[in-house]
Amino acid sequence: MSRLLDPKASEQEESHWLSVSDLMAGLMMVFLFIAIALMRDAFIERDKIKEVAIAYQENQVAIYDALMGEFEDDLQRWDAYIDKESLTFTFRSPDVLFAQGEIELSPRYQALLIEFFPRYMQVLNRFSDSINEVRIEGHTSSVWNRSSTDEEAYFHNMALSQGRTRSVLAFVHNMDEVEQYRPWIKRHFAAVGLSSSRLVLDDSGVEDRNRSRRVTFRVITNADIQMRKILELGE
Repeated sequence: MSRLLDPKASEQEESHWLSVSDLMAGLMMVFLFIAIALMRDAFIERDKIKEVAIAYQENQVAIYDALMGEFEDDLQRWDAYIDKESLTFTFRSPDVLFAQGEIELSPRYQALLIEFFPRYMQVLNRFSDSINEVRIEGHTSSVWNRSSTDEEAYFHNMALSQGRTRSVLAFVHNMDEVEQYRPWIKRHFAAVGLSSSRLVLDDSGVEDRNRSRRVTFRVITNADIQMRKILELGE
């Protein structure tokens, strides 16, 4: 009772609660500043990734336009096409590329590559700083022979597609016309056999065996590496 009537005790209690209130207000301000700083960092990181994404798209378009500018008049003659989204240059005539079941390049395919590859490297050289990898990819149909199971056919065709892409890479690497690019080719080219994992289907969803047998040259830019670096720096 006496404590309630004691003005000094009341003042001390009020002063205590005011100090706690001030402390809480101060902590809230600290947390607010931390939240604002984190949001600012998140926005900066987002903007950096957005810039890389825009640059990636612009670079993709520039490479595609350069390839089309160089090869547009040859595509029909070679039975080839260039995919804009994946920057994949595809040769689609299996009878021109290899004999059935063989990994050696046909004379017609060698002549085609002699005409194609030096010009291809001249185009890529203009974008070499933004290219991470160029994949020579071999594709087959899903069949091997009548007695093979699906699994056996897949692995037989895997070996076949890998052998073919290695043959292509060895042939283009050893061309005299691209001698100046050989160090870059060694660092950035890869021979990849994909067997029947990426079949070409017709309009009804049935495998087009002839179109499934193909060799492609696919450009992979380094935009994903740049974005990964940004994310790692932000950690």
